[in-house]
Amino acid sequence: MVAGEQMKRMYELLSPVLDERTRRLVPAAMALASGHGGIAKAARATGVSRRAIGAGIRELKRPQPLAGKRTRRAGGGRKPLTARDTTVRGDLERLVDPVTRGHPQSPLRWTCKSVRRLAEQLRRQGHTICPQKVADFLHDMDYSLQANRKTQEGAGHPDRNAQFEHINEKVKVFLAAGWPAISVDTKKKELVGPFKNAGRQWRPAGSPDQVEVHDFLIKELGRASPYGIYDIGQNLGWVNVGTDHDTAEFAVESIRRWWYAMGHYLYEDVPQLLVVADGGGSNGSRLRLWKVELQQLADEIGLEISVCHLPPGTSKWNKIEHRLFSHITMNWQGQPLVSHEVIINLIAATTSKGGLHVHCRLDTNHYAPGIKVPDQEMAKLNIKRDNFHGDWNYSLLPKLGTK
Repeated sequence: MVAGEQMKRMYELLSPVLDERTRRLVPAAMALASGHGGIAKAARATGVSRRAIGAGIRELKRPQPLAGKRTRRAGGGRKPLTARDTTVRGDLERLVDPVTRGHPQSPLRWTCKSVRRLAEQLRRQGHTICPQKVADFLHDMDYSLQANRKTQEGAGHPDRNAQFEHINEKVKVFLAAGWPAISVDTKKKELVGPFKNAGRQWRPAGSPDQVEVHDFLIKELGRASPYGIYDIGQNLGWVNVGTDHDTAEFAVESIRRWWYAMGHYLYEDVPQLLVVADGGGSNGSRLRLWKVELQQLADEIGLEISVCHLPPGTSKWNKIEHRLFSHITMNWQGQPLVSHEVIINLIAATTSKGGLHVHCRLDTNHYAPGIKVPDQEMAKLNIKRDNFHGDWNYSLLPKLGTK
């Protein structure tokens, strides 16, 4: 008779070298050697099920040698799900297929297609399947978890590429002459206060910054509108953080502040300033107030201000986006923007490996929205439009005797 502890110890020693067949034959031999109650005793000692031990005893009593390296008799073992349920794979593919999933009658058209929901839907169709098996099938069918990708820009303007070439050539001319060429835009508005900011930062373990659950505007703090000016030739940034509306008046005031704080000292005795801007927003090509405010700035500083707008739908190609704003975003990621002072300091501390340096100031002026510019005011503009797309490329010349 073999004692239970001896069985357990023996099986633990043999277990690393046993295959599927011998894992049931060894406990079966132990059970036979133990006599009455041996199956229960062997099951407790080895952890092998009584059913498997019973199958092993039957094999020992009627031994059938297996050919070659087989450890299981032909036809033995649990059948794969696809053999027991021949339609499950096809039904799963119909649920997730990119063509049929858009059909209004598809059962998962308006739900999240997680493996749990897919398994539930398949069970409603009469299949027996678990979420893990759904995941295995999806991997076998070359499906993977994927996020959205921004690639659709809408209908491209036929002169899109030509406008990019026009801008590049003009920038080259200005840089070669030592004249200022700047890229401008408004960065995404930010709520000021203890709100979650995407990203992570190093902190003592278990002590993250505590922020509000909901992102509701705090009237006392308001929003911040960072308007950026990126000097293409100098690799320098200037950000005017406004606390009021993002208007054309605010945009031109930001350029004015950059000129008096930086540009005027970097570019002495130059005749022109080039501004590369998006086609929309507070510096849009069709915005009348933008042109009127630029005319006032040209008169004030005595420079011809040339403007080139990017084609519609191409704002992400504006140099300021990937040479200034992206670095600001990386610098303050994971840092709650609890006050305007914090925003100013974080922006001013932004640098890059390419040598970028950024200056930042707070602008608390009020900028009224919805200002209408009449035709009479537009007629006073001293504007010169380029031969190529004068609506996108033009210059505001200072009026005589205004400087």
